[in-house]
Amino acid sequence: MTDLENKARVASHGEPERSERGGAVAGAGRPLRGSANPILQRRIATFKANRRGYLSGVILLVLFAITLLAELVANDRPLLVYYKGEFLFPIVHSYTEKDTFGGTLESEADYGDPWVINEINSHGWMVKAPIPYDYHSINFAVPRAPTSPNTQNLLGTDDQARDVLARVIYGFRLSMIFALLLVSISSVIGIALGALSGYFGGWFDLLLQRFVEIWEGIPMLFLLIILSSIVVPSFWWILALMLLFRWMSLIDVVRAEFLRARNFDYVRAARALGVPELTILRRHVLPNALVSVFTFLPFMVTGALTTLTSLDFLGFGLPAGSPSLGELLAQGKNNPQSPWLGIVGFCVLAVMLSLWLFVGEAIRDAFNPKKIFVRGDSPEATHAQKEGHK
Repeated sequence: MTDLENKARVASHGEPERSERGGAVAGAGRPLRGSANPILQRRIATFKANRRGYLSGVILLVLFAITLLAELVANDRPLLVYYKGEFLFPIVHSYTEKDTFGGTLESEADYGDPWVINEINSHGWMVKAPIPYDYHSINFAVPRAPTSPNTQNLLGTDDQARDVLARVIYGFRLSMIFALLLVSISSVIGIALGALSGYFGGWFDLLLQRFVEIWEGIPMLFLLIILSSIVVPSFWWILALMLLFRWMSLIDVVRAEFLRARNFDYVRAARALGVPELTILRRHVLPNALVSVFTFLPFMVTGALTTLTSLDFLGFGLPAGSPSLGELLAQGKNNPQSPWLGIVGFCVLAVMLSLWLFVGEAIRDAFNPKKIFVRGDSPEATHAQKEGHK
């Protein structure tokens, strides 16, 4: 097979993996028939070999899954009510006290009211959540607020008599969703602009780089303080504002990868064969660039988490009353006589960030060529292994 035919074969089947020396693993971009990509298998095995990172990922997924079902774990409404031969679902539907239970109030039934509890128990039963408090529920039974941890409130209450454990569960979910949304959207924008800038270059690259340099000089915190005096902050408002700055995180990395890869032989061969530029971008150059991107993503998530917590701590973040870890830390600072508030907020944030950092280390190892190709195991051996699966 001639050199030109070999390059054409690579161009038609996809981009090869890069070794640590910049060489290509021939045929690595082509899917195997009947078996998984051996390089992908090695990356998964390397990720699992990092026990700390692997276990951190499992713990993080379990905690996030639990908090996604926070309404079933911490809620002041019963999960299920059986009343006078009828099943009621207060967790998804609102029932008035007067129309449903024969009370005097036309408002929604308060399932913590002794009269409502006695009425339901007299004509049926109800199943409550393990934690009978929502993030905004106020425990009127406590003598004062904040209240230290006890059997009724396992982590105590904050300065408004709200259950700290319930607010931690909802705050963990809110922080994770915010960080994942921010990183996902900003990564798509950054990868797209960095790819176009690095691959095509020219005036587009020059103008984009100058714009990024100017935009990075704008202080985000000062801009947020100014806008907070004009509009009321909300989850989506803060997300949109941070997106204006976070999309620049990956541009330089992706641009450098595309600048390096656009002159590779297989890219030139694909261009000589008349393959469309967008196809070359998507199939031949982008996979190489994503290797570097994947190693950055967990650390971008930790940056988003700390930014949201910092804004909430300073009072420029989520609206008042939102379940926020930063707001819990601020309460710990304002109530030194209640140290459990600051300790709980710090421990939850420290555990969350540590888990993400350990996962990031494992992902970095999984995409490290020195970890994938051990001594005596070259890219050519991997190619021979793949040929044997055919």
